[in-house]
Amino acid sequence: MDQIIATVLSQHTSDRNSARAFAQLKAAFPAWERVLGARDDQVADVIRCGGIARLKARRIRQILDAIAEREGRIDLSRLDGLDDAAVFDYLTSLPGVGPKTAACVLAFSMGRAAFPVDTHVHRVAARLGWIPPGATPEAAYRILNPLVPPGIRYDLHVALIAHGRTVCLARRPRCGGCVLRDLCAFGSGLSMPGG
Repeated sequence: MDQIIATVLSQHTSDRNSARAFAQLKAAFPAWERVLGARDDQVADVIRCGGIARLKARRIRQILDAIAEREGRIDLSRLDGLDDAAVFDYLTSLPGVGPKTAACVLAFSMGRAAFPVDTHVHRVAARLGWIPPGATPEAAYRILNPLVPPGIRYDLHVALIAHGRTVCLARRPRCGGCVLRDLCAFGSGLSMPGG
C-alpha cells in the first residue's frame, strides 16, 4: 500500500519533497484507515510540501476508498497470488493509478520484473527512438516492458533515471557529453561544437 501512495505523492515534485510529504502523511495518519476518516483538506494540509496537495489528497482518499470497497479492508495482500498482468490490471483500474504507479508497485513492493516508465525513462526512451514521439505513458509501458529483458529491468530503470536527471535533461540536454549520443536519434541530429 505504501508504494501506491508514495508514487502518487512523487508526481510533479522532487524526490525530497515527495519523501517529506510521505513521512508527514504516515506520522499524521499511522494507519491508512485514518486517512479515510479525515477530510481532503486535512490530508492536503499534511502533504502540502509535496505540491498539488488538494488533488493528491483527493486521489489518495479515492484509491484507499476503492481498495476498501473491493477488498473489504485496505489491504492488497490478495494481489500476491496473481500474475503480473492481473496485478497491473487491478492497480490501473484504481482511480488515478497509471502504468508508472502500477509498475512501481510490481517492481519495488512485490519484487516482480516490471519496468516502470517515469518521466525520465520516457524522455530518454523517446530520444533514443525506443518509443514513438508523443507516445502516451500507457503506450510507452506497453512497448518497453516486453522489450527490456526481465533480468535487467530494475538496473536499466535506475540507470535511465540517473541519465535523465544528469545528462538527458528535459529543457537543455547535455548531448555533447552523452555516452549514448551515437545511438540517439535526438542527440545525433544536433550540431555540437567540437563534436
